[in-house]
Amino acid sequence: MTMTSTHVITDKFYTLDEFRMLLETRPKLSLAPEVLAAIDAGARFVENKSKEDIHIYGVNTGYGSLCETRVAPDQLDALQYKHVMSHACGVGEPASEEVVRLMLLIKILTFRTGVTGVSREPVERFIEFWNAGVIPVVPKKGTVGASGDLAPLAHLALPLLGLGKVHFKGKAVDSAEVLKIHGWRPIKLKPKEGLALTNGVQYINAMAIHSLLRIEEYVRAADFLAALSIQGFSASKTFYQSLYIKTSLHPERLTVAENLQFLLEGSNHYDLPTCNKSKQDPYSFRCIPQVHGAIRQTYGHAKLIMERECNGVSDNPLFFPEQGEILFGGHLHGESTAFVLDFLAIALSELSNISERRSYQMLSGQRGLPSFLIQNPGLDSGLMVVQYSAAALLNENKVLSTPASIDTIPTCQLQEDSVSMGGTAGYKLWQIAENCEVIFAIELLIACQAIDMNKAIKLSPRTRAAHEAFRKVVPFLNEDRIMSDDIDKAKEFFGKMRRVWRDELK
Repeated sequence: MTMTSTHVITDKFYTLDEFRMLLETRPKLSLAPEVLAAIDAGARFVENKSKEDIHIYGVNTGYGSLCETRVAPDQLDALQYKHVMSHACGVGEPASEEVVRLMLLIKILTFRTGVTGVSREPVERFIEFWNAGVIPVVPKKGTVGASGDLAPLAHLALPLLGLGKVHFKGKAVDSAEVLKIHGWRPIKLKPKEGLALTNGVQYINAMAIHSLLRIEEYVRAADFLAALSIQGFSASKTFYQSLYIKTSLHPERLTVAENLQFLLEGSNHYDLPTCNKSKQDPYSFRCIPQVHGAIRQTYGHAKLIMERECNGVSDNPLFFPEQGEILFGGHLHGESTAFVLDFLAIALSELSNISERRSYQMLSGQRGLPSFLIQNPGLDSGLMVVQYSAAALLNENKVLSTPASIDTIPTCQLQEDSVSMGGTAGYKLWQIAENCEVIFAIELLIACQAIDMNKAIKLSPRTRAAHEAFRKVVPFLNEDRIMSDDIDKAKEFFGKMRRVWRDELK
């Protein structure tokens, strides 16, 4: 997107919606005067304290278990430079540019307080990077999510020094080359700045925000897919009535029920002879408000935690000029984020699980529908093996839902003996989301086929429009054809519509 406006970073609290806005619209950034004043005050305080004969971790000492090893005064700048270089140990393919852009933003929000001790120069250079579309190349793997995301954040910082690579105009190029293009000189780091750049969990926080933005669309799109499946399967309507749902006292369940009421108004699915006479639909239909509602609860909890995390300070030590204090602690530990990432993985896996179960039910030859939703089952296999693909991805999701945060592998001679493993939790969650995209597309494919084979169904106006749009992309399955093509088209359609449904539904 073309950057046409300017967003001034203040000390305000940024919400998930604002992160989405900044990521999608990419305005130019600038720092408010009060932010610059706070940064300057913190930097002056560090500079003055660095001249005193006291141990200040990361300012005049080594790092990790070398914390009691003093560094000579004439080597303090070299200490910061070597720190960034030595910690750039990332491996694997690069993280996405969107994730790294979020890293930049969240790191700037940490610096705005002034308590990290950095001067304005590296902060303003990060803002120049954002504004010019210069995004550091950050290898995806290498963090244990405590002591900060050391390796990823070191790679984020390398271009400040004219080292490493950056994404620029669609290519990964040497940062030194891009600095020359813009007339930027490499920054000479001052005391504490190398540590401040690599300390913190802005990488796993960025992964969490990136996933939350996607999951927000999934929790609403899932209600739309369910509405299509409810009609294709001739399910009842009693299970999503407000009178019933309100008795549970879970507002998220009521939101799902109200979405279903909104989407299904005008449909006759509950009044067909194929509807279960005792209104006892399978749980994957009858318990949609309960399961989808629980996933919304998990999403809501994750959103609350990550907004706090990204607006707070993640660094150590911290400097408080007004109080004359230097305080040492554990804000570099990403346990809160790691738990959120693991909890979201479990929830998203379950959202894909109930989706696959609805798909299975519609292929089972019940409710007046032919086996595997094909007119001539036997000669044709129809959508039989489409469900196999969903089952394979669902199995992978369940395996990937094993929490990473329950593990710790001590590092740095046992100085850093309890770590969050939030990086692994973040990678797993993204793969689960990728698998969900296909599983949801398969439910869409199957639900539309079931609707077309349910001759007595009268679709609601809102779902009929989506069904008609889908049929322009994926035609009705009259006889067997290569189904991977249909899955790909359904996935592309779902990818576009989940953004539309996000805005239409609660």
